[in-house]
Amino acid sequence: IGFVLLEGLLILIATAGDLREMRLFSFLVVVFALRSCLMFALPGRVVTTGMAYALFLLVLIQRLQDLYERLPVGWRDRPRVPAWSFAYSWGLLLGMTLLFLLLLVNALLTERQSRDKLTAANAQLRNYALRVEKLAMSQERNRIAREIHDSLGHSLTALNLQVEGALKLWQSNPQRAHQFLKEAKVLGSTALQDVRQSVAAMRADPLQEQSLEAAIALLARNVEQATGIAPICQIHLDGPLPADLSTSLYRIVQEAFTNICKYARPTQVLLDLQDTAATLHLLIQDDGVGFDPSQNRTGFGLQSMRERTEALGGIFELQTSPGQGCTITVHIPLERIAT
Repeated sequence: IGFVLLEGLLILIATAGDLREMRLFSFLVVVFALRSCLMFALPGRVVTTGMAYALFLLVLIQRLQDLYERLPVGWRDRPRVPAWSFAYSWGLLLGMTLLFLLLLVNALLTERQSRDKLTAANAQLRNYALRVEKLAMSQERNRIAREIHDSLGHSLTALNLQVEGALKLWQSNPQRAHQFLKEAKVLGSTALQDVRQSVAAMRADPLQEQSLEAAIALLARNVEQATGIAPICQIHLDGPLPADLSTSLYRIVQEAFTNICKYARPTQVLLDLQDTAATLHLLIQDDGVGFDPSQNRTGFGLQSMRERTEALGGIFELQTSPGQGCTITVHIPLERIAT
């Protein structure tokens, strides 16, 4: 408002005089309208331009009245039609000029704002694309880390146990030690194959076209070979599971068995897998040494199992304490997997 009043006052002062100053007044009104268009939004442009045009008409009428009052007495009674026609034409021309300028400037400013918004949107999209790319890379790195840890870690753990057994029995029972070494050789070949496949493409199907039951049975045999303890596996499924779910369950069981071989020193291991109409339940339990969960927060194996479960919308529960064994429970909603 202050700008409008100040501009109007300056225009009036600059054009104070007779009718001959109206040409300058018209030019200043146009300049005023252009400045208003650059400073205000569309409603402000219309209001300020309309006020400037109204001011012009008022000043024009006032100047015509002053002109007639300065005429000689004999001239005042003559018709005023020519003067008013001139004023009407002048006012109409200025009005059309202001309207044209208002529409033109509004179109140019709208186009400029659209370009600015488009540029900002493109920049934002680029930022989003970079964020998505970084997130995808991070997720892929985590996935590769989980795959290498789950597959290679299991094989190397079993291999290490076989070598330890061979070293202990090398003098007292050479035949048994030789058997341990043969099994270690097989595990080493398996680990090498896993590394090659992981580096090449990170196997999409670690089950290698086996059923989940058969793959878990193979893991159980590996545990028996490594520890001498045969896990009790109870699997009751109504039908085949989706490939992604089977792969995740296989990796969870594999990691749990790997941890049992590494740390648990159990006398009994139980695996129970069953599904209902809405939920799949997995239980892995051992009577080993257990551990304090609060002192094992950085273990990648437990983190991997938890992440795989949560990625499927499930719930991962861990119950353990020193000397009390360990129980892992996984609940996965089948409805979410199906959709």
